[in-house]
Amino acid sequence: MKALLLDAKWDPRPSYKVSDWEKKTGKAVEGFNVWRNPELKITEVPNPKPGPGEVLIKIHACGVCGSDMHFYETDDENYILYPGLTKFPAILGHEFSGEIIEIGPGPESEGFKVGDRVTVEEMVWCGYCRPCRDGYPNHCTNLEELGFTVDGAMAEYIVVPIKLCWSIDSIFERYADEKLAWDVAATTEPTCVAYNTIFERAGGFRPGAYVAIYGAGAIGLAAIQLCKAAGAAKVFSFEISPQRRELAKVVGADHVFNPLEVSPSEVIMELTKSEGTDLSVEAAGAPDKTIPEMEKTIAINGKVAQVGRAAVRVPMYLETFQVRRGSLFGAQGHSGHAIFPSVIRMAGAGLIDNSKIITARFPLDQAVEAIGQSVKREDGKIIIHP
Repeated sequence: MKALLLDAKWDPRPSYKVSDWEKKTGKAVEGFNVWRNPELKITEVPNPKPGPGEVLIKIHACGVCGSDMHFYETDDENYILYPGLTKFPAILGHEFSGEIIEIGPGPESEGFKVGDRVTVEEMVWCGYCRPCRDGYPNHCTNLEELGFTVDGAMAEYIVVPIKLCWSIDSIFERYADEKLAWDVAATTEPTCVAYNTIFERAGGFRPGAYVAIYGAGAIGLAAIQLCKAAGAAKVFSFEISPQRRELAKVVGADHVFNPLEVSPSEVIMELTKSEGTDLSVEAAGAPDKTIPEMEKTIAINGKVAQVGRAAVRVPMYLETFQVRRGSLFGAQGHSGHAIFPSVIRMAGAGLIDNSKIITARFPLDQAVEAIGQSVKREDGKIIIHP
């Protein structure tokens, strides 16, 4: 089958101490400190075969994520920009939808059948380590990640554990156009990341709250919709890309600004009559620039949630958090806590509509070009079709 394969050289920076675990597993905990000279190419690889508890899925749609872009872009020394868990070579792609065409043996196969339409969690949690047993699958000690440490979905087929699959029938009931339904279903994963950030990690907010979303990529655009659906009175969006600012308006942001042209804290305090925000979400991956602005707008009992990935340290004035009774939450992943079924239900009910954020489509043969386009940071969601 055809697939988009990423390979890179294991070449840790002199300043980075490689752990014994990293040496043993071949995984880098901080990818940007280890992987150098990335090479992306469409190639032929063997068709995967499902084992016990696994399913073979025919891919219908796969989204391009900011992390894929951070594999494509490099720093001055040609190290990848993605800061997280990685192991190469691997087929990229982790936001996808497809059809089950074969089921491996074992009792785990119960509940799904050949022909079922599904989307899939990207976090391959083990289920038996202490974090998993404590109910924190996104922090699994033995975590694998589709498209990061094991083969992903920018391919014609993928094999995944059936425990990660979720039916998307309700999305097909919402969208009469079958191709569009597949595309929308492929946006479930980033929307679940936003849902985990807002409701599971940060604990949500009362209807009528003021919310600020920094960054209007796919996660930021999903966050805008989720917050409006949950009853936010005002949602502020800050984004430097004019194309993405327009998308923020389309999906329901009440006030949209270019943070290079205004002071986010000043406009928020003006428009909230100095009350500030009940929740601020960092989805821009630029916390060194956004967190200082968020500090100035924390309402009493306000919250800040970090989901954008950035390998930078951030200056914080903790006195503000103490005086304002503020909280800071880190968010990773999307698994557990009924997140996937909740997001799929919301899409099926029309409470969120990710068809509005799909701005480009490419065939699999042009997957490298698709990721190259994402570097412009103008699109909402780019979809690749095998």
